[in-house]
Amino acid sequence: MQPTTNNNHQHANFYRSVLDTLSRAGVPFLVSGGFALEHFTGISRDIKDLDIFVLGTDIGAALGALGAAGYRSELTFSHWLGKVYDHNDVDYVDLIFSSGNGLCKVDRVWFERAVRGEIFEMPVFLCPPEEMIWQKSFIMERERYDGADVAHLILAQGDRLDWQRVLNLFGRHWRVFLSHLILFDYIYPAEKARVPAFVRHKLLDLLSQEVCQPASASRVCRGSFLSRAQFQVDIENWSYEDARLAHMSEEEVAQWSNAANQKEDKP
Repeated sequence: MQPTTNNNHQHANFYRSVLDTLSRAGVPFLVSGGFALEHFTGISRDIKDLDIFVLGTDIGAALGALGAAGYRSELTFSHWLGKVYDHNDVDYVDLIFSSGNGLCKVDRVWFERAVRGEIFEMPVFLCPPEEMIWQKSFIMERERYDGADVAHLILAQGDRLDWQRVLNLFGRHWRVFLSHLILFDYIYPAEKARVPAFVRHKLLDLLSQEVCQPASASRVCRGSFLSRAQFQVDIENWSYEDARLAHMSEEEVAQWSNAANQKEDKP
């Protein structure tokens, strides 16, 4: 698999070095992002970085090994993300062990279910498509919305997905998954068979049961799971509780939200 990259030769050497360093250090990893998306959907993109998933318990070892190899590395956000930079200090690789909203933590099951692949003539393990759908379903920022990736993964992999695994991953956040399935049927009206009937029945049964239940007594906003910036007004000005605090510390929430504000302030 050879996805399109900016300055492909330079990127390839950097990526190979990072992957080789982690392998030699004995750090288990999975490749995701644009490389995995192309493997599962055939969609080729101009890839500007590499997404590598590791266990939270391995992030220190991963950053340490890459630092020892001469690369500048950092724990960018303590709850989910590290980065390693090429010698030009511009190109980078993301080392991901959770998600920005704190929900989608990488665990050993990801590695048990990993898919064999190849990038730049190197054998690797790819993030499973079910886990990709799970993580991408929550990304609904002003500057980035991954709903199209979710739809394309379902379209391309629907016949092979472990749908019970997908339902289990979403758990009590099933409404988010249902919203993507509704949009999938809207986008591809001829492709309903890609999703087994039991999946829709399960989710619609949950929705039907919820209609008869009273509203929650907790004044909580879950919008912050979907966008770190667009629901700040609810929390800061309208006195809603931030649902992320059940999964992240106040310091982690503040750091992640402030980073969004700084990004929006840039011209």
